Amino acid sequence: MDLDTVREVVLARDRADLAQVGAGSAVLAGGTFLFSEPHDQLHRLVDITTLGWTPLLERSDGLEIAATCTLAEFAGARPGRELGAPTLRPEWPGTALFAQSCRALLASHKIWRTATVGGNVCLSLPAGAVLGALVALDATAVIWPRGGGERRIPLRDFVTGPGENILATGAVVRSFLVPTASLLARTSFRKIALAPLGRSGAVVMGRREVSGRCAITVTASTVRPVVLDFSAVPTAFDLEAALVELEPDIWFDDPHGAPDWRKHVTGLLAGEVAAELRRSS
Repeated sequence: MDLDTVREVVLARDRADLAQVGAGSAVLAGGTFLFSEPHDQLHRLVDITTLGWTPLLERSDGLEIAATCTLAEFAGARPGRELGAPTLRPEWPGTALFAQSCRALLASHKIWRTATVGGNVCLSLPAGAVLGALVALDATAVIWPRGGGERRIPLRDFVTGPGENILATGAVVRSFLVPTASLLARTSFRKIALAPLGRSGAVVMGRREVSGRCAITVTASTVRPVVLDFSAVPTAFDLEAALVELEPDIWFDDPHGAPDWRKHVTGLLAGEVAAELRRSS
């Protein structure tokens, strides 16, 4: 769709160019959502793909994923396979969630080559499975505020509701940091939808670290990602008790699933995820 109110496209070359992000402007990366519907309030786009950020970068404490990393790069970054970035270590089984989360999205491979990880996170939609995968891997968001400096926040605290997050006007998400402990973890993934190719009604991802710690992350069925932390893989009783304690209004309601159905299937999927993690121990 043409954005006929846009009068200027800024090709960002360094951080100083990001100062033009503010009221009436939007960050352009993949643009698959931006160009999908009218945005009459916009008059400027700031293209951050020209900043040349490395899609995936191995660090001493884990993996850094640039906000401009495409879904194709993210999904293709499996252990032992190089995709425009350092080869991921074969002892990083946690990266299995990368491709699984991309396949949970209603998107063609053409979209995969354009849409970005940062875009999926910043849209903050319940069905944002890439967002959910990074939350499940205990990622941290690196944010560049408009006035300079850097802010880091656990990604589980980034989203506040459907399409809502803590990103302030003028701030830009730079990258996501996934710790080594999560990359070394065993994971499990489950998804359900009302139709074979329908939008996700519930997505549950589990992470069991080498230390034994376990986290069960719920997305799509909830208005924001929910993480249930345990000292070990939870029993069926402990898992059910943790789900029951969630506030009633956490369950999402839209044409792709009623809250009571989403709550019910989430419990079933969470049980399967916990069972799989227990078998892999």
